[in-house]
Order: sequence, then structure tokens, then C-alpha cells
Amino acid sequence: MPCISKKRTGMKIKGVNLGNWLVLEKWMDPELFAGTDAEDETWLARRLSPEELECRLKEHRETYITEKDFEQIAGYGLNLVRIPVPYFIFGGRKPFGGGCIEYLDMAFDWGEKHGLKILIDLHTTPGNQNGYDNGGLVGVCKWRKDPKEVVFVLEVLKKLAERYAKREGLFGIEVLNEPISLPVYLTAPSTGKAVDKQEAKGSGHVPLSFLRSFYKAAYRSLRNILPEDKAIVFHDGFRTSLWGDFFKKNNMKNVYLDTHIYIQAMEMYVPLHNLACYKMYLNFEKTRVRLAKKGVRVIVGEWCINNRYAVEFQKEKGMSDKQYETERRRRFNEVADLELDAWKMTDGWIYWSYKLYPDGVYEGDSAWKESWDFRKCVENRWLHM
Repeated sequence: MPCISKKRTGMKIKGVNLGNWLVLEKWMDPELFAGTDAEDETWLARRLSPEELECRLKEHRETYITEKDFEQIAGYGLNLVRIPVPYFIFGGRKPFGGGCIEYLDMAFDWGEKHGLKILIDLHTTPGNQNGYDNGGLVGVCKWRKDPKEVVFVLEVLKKLAERYAKREGLFGIEVLNEPISLPVYLTAPSTGKAVDKQEAKGSGHVPLSFLRSFYKAAYRSLRNILPEDKAIVFHDGFRTSLWGDFFKKNNMKNVYLDTHIYIQAMEMYVPLHNLACYKMYLNFEKTRVRLAKKGVRVIVGEWCINNRYAVEFQKEKGMSDKQYETERRRRFNEVADLELDAWKMTDGWIYWSYKLYPDGVYEGDSAWKESWDFRKCVENRWLHM
């Protein structure tokens, strides 16, 4: 088992996200959404009867991630899992029925047994903080405009801190996943795609001024409960270089800034799929991280080796299956090495995601998902750590 220091300072994070377990993302494993037109967790709950929803979620949560997964993650030499959780984790929010806190409890038992630290990541909010499916409701982004829901989220964070503050397995709590900036909101593919246009009325980005105020309130609440050896993590809000001395000025202790860097996201806007382009992009991100590091420790909380240079490589004429796989592996290795080299300047990284399809079989139209699955990346020797 990997040996992990009890001291948070100096711990170099090497981890994986447990995406699509307690917060659902349809693209990762559509089977749970079968028989509905739902594209997100909220509409799935609205489309199914309470009985059917409970049945599906119970089976999914009990089988998608188990103790064997924690054992395997530790076996890879990793030291942390980031677990996205929904705002209704404690229950009591329609139409979701009961919460899922008991599964997070089990995760702590498994993590501590196998020497893994846990970063709890509040991934969704009522009304959504980014408009993405991973925020729970596609095309809607208005959480920050409802003061009661802002307070509710602070209460959820407080309850999580109270429950796990004394657990050895707790690395820390991430206050909020991906609160969206104006440029990202304007260009996001989910913007304007709400099923209920009236529900989406008033949606917009999360201003930096609001985010700073919310982060200060969240820090005060959490630090009153969490001992200083437990970290408090803040997503950069897609504004990595704009935080300056914010954390130091507010006397925040043992905090991290989380940035998410995806080559695949860059490729949505830059139609150049080669190493030279990737190097330029990563150098740009490194510059932003370097600026942020002047005021706070930085982790890459989400990243992936998925890229068109490797994924869309076609078998050339006269090339054997073995030659094809060898060339494909070489391309993935090149990109993975570029990224891992870039992350050396940070305080660690967390891959998205540990798994997608439970059986790890990606064929036909789903073949591109294989490089998002950490297990497959290791198995295929695409990723050398």
C-alpha cells in the first residue's frame, strides 16, 4: 500500500476522480438513462417514478464503485480519490428522493483500509453553477441568484465537514466544482440547451466578485470545523491567473486552487491536432498556473489524455493490427508525457475518470471513450506514471 504522510503540506497528489458514481453524467455510461429522453440527473429523476428511480440508483451506487476499486486504485500507486457528490447528498430535495451519504461513508472506510485519501468535491448545486450536465441540469445556470440556495449549499458543506472532520481518510473538501466564467458560459455547448426554457430564464455566468465572496464564506464555515491538517480546495472558476493574493490576503490556511485542463476541450476551438499545438496550449496553461502559484498551491483536479491526434488515428494501408496498436500507443504516450511533464510544476493531479463503462469495453461509436478510462489507459500502456 502507498505510504501517505499525515501532513498535508508537501503531499504530492496522484489521484483519480470517481466520476458518474454519486453524480451522474450520461455520456460516461448511458445505460442508467435507458428508456428516457433525459440528458442529466435532474431530468432523469423527473422522468422516472420515485420507485423506479430508487431502484436504478440503488443498483448503480452499489455496483459501480466497490471496495475492489479502491484496492485497485491503491495498487496503481495512487494516493487520493476525488469523489464528486451532489447537493442532495443528505436527502430531502425533490425529485431526488433519498440522498447517498451512506455510500460516501463506505468510501471512507474503503479508503482508510487501503491507504487512500479522499477529497470530497461538491459537484452540483440547486439551479446549477455552470449549466453543464455535470452540474445536474443542462442549460440552467442560476444557483448564485437565489440567496436561499446559496445558504443551502453552505449548509451542505458544513454538514460534510462535521461528519468527516475527524476521519483519517479525509484529505479535504472542495467547495464547488466549475463555477462558470463569462467567456466559458458564452461558448459552452450546453448554454441555451435547457429542456424547460422558462426554468432557464435568468441563467448566466458566476461573476468573480460573487465567487470570491462565496469562497470567503465557505472557508470561514469549513475552517471553524476542519482542523488545519485538512485542506480546503477551491476551483479556479476557469480563471486560473486572476486569483492573485486572494487566499493570502484572507489569511486562508492549507488551501489549494483546483484547475481543470483538457486538451480535448482546447480542440473544440482550435482545429489543429498535433503535438506542436498541444505544447503551445500546455505552455499557456503553465504560465497561468505559474501566476496562480505565487499565491496558492495548485492542483490539476481534472485532466485526461483523450486527444484527436491519437483517438482519430486511422489504420494505414498495409499496416498490421500490431503496427496500428503500436503507433496508437506511441501517440498516446507522447501526449500523456507532455501533460505529466506539465503537471510537475503543480502540487499534483487527479485523472478524470477512474472508470466509465463498468466492464471497460468500448467499441464502435463508444471507442473514443477508452482514453477517459484510467484503468484502460494503464492496461493499454498509454499512460506511464
